[in-house]
Amino acid sequence: MEPNSASPGRRLREAWAAGAVAVPGVFCPLVARMAERLGFRAVYLSGGALSALTGVPDVGLLTLTEFVDEARRVTQATSLPLLCDADTGFGEALNVERTVRLFEAAGAAGIHLEDQQLPKRCGHLSGKQLVEPEAMAAKLRAATAARRDRDFVIVARTDARGVTGFDDAVRRARLYLQAGADAIFPEALESAEEFAAFAKEVQAPLLANMTEFGRGPLLDFAALAGMGYKVVLYPLTALRAALRAAQETLAEIRQRGHQRDRLPAMLTRAELYDLLGYSGYEARDRAYFG
Repeated sequence: MEPNSASPGRRLREAWAAGAVAVPGVFCPLVARMAERLGFRAVYLSGGALSALTGVPDVGLLTLTEFVDEARRVTQATSLPLLCDADTGFGEALNVERTVRLFEAAGAAGIHLEDQQLPKRCGHLSGKQLVEPEAMAAKLRAATAARRDRDFVIVARTDARGVTGFDDAVRRARLYLQAGADAIFPEALESAEEFAAFAKEVQAPLLANMTEFGRGPLLDFAALAGMGYKVVLYPLTALRAALRAAQETLAEIRQRGHQRDRLPAMLTRAELYDLLGYSGYEARDRAYFG
């Protein structure tokens, strides 16, 4: 079998089976291609990033089709497996069936579902409310039943740590695994000790969220891998850096009337065209016209 002939879900599973995977959030298809060129083995579509780029907060305002359309654009730009944020599944168990099928048809490798009530909140903010554990388990059963590719990855995210406590997060994680989840995403753990303790208590592939300015510490990738975490997410890191760069550049144009001093921080035209594969388009165009 050729390396890329396996399904996206199979390639994601093979990536973490070979060792822990650092997975950057990509906020557009071109950044996904950049991540691939830099040697990453998977990429991530964050609901927080997608919401921010639409100009709204991450409180469940975007629709399933908006998420799926962006996932499709990313998968068309890179051969890397894409893990997608699917919020609460965009409804109840029957809605989750459709959610899984649309993400799978878009070429995603998998999704994660969270156990919050609507309106959902960013996982590192207060005010979250949880669904009953069995309601989340029903969604997970629906998700695993709906996938056409058995390797399509279903990740269960629990937000219990910030609502009902660490012990409930562990209890929920174990129930979600029994319901069919392939991996567990414990959101908003608050210390290195908690990350280590959770990995000891929950024997499954685990995701660690290294989002900036949240409740937890920014731990080294190697430390998390040593604890047993298989996927380490950096969901908004590139977006936050890009937005700061855009803000500073626009401010300089406004204040100085030119952008000349910013040129060293920019991709050159040649670098951008190379990332886009521009020469290949030109060559094919010439060939079509003989």
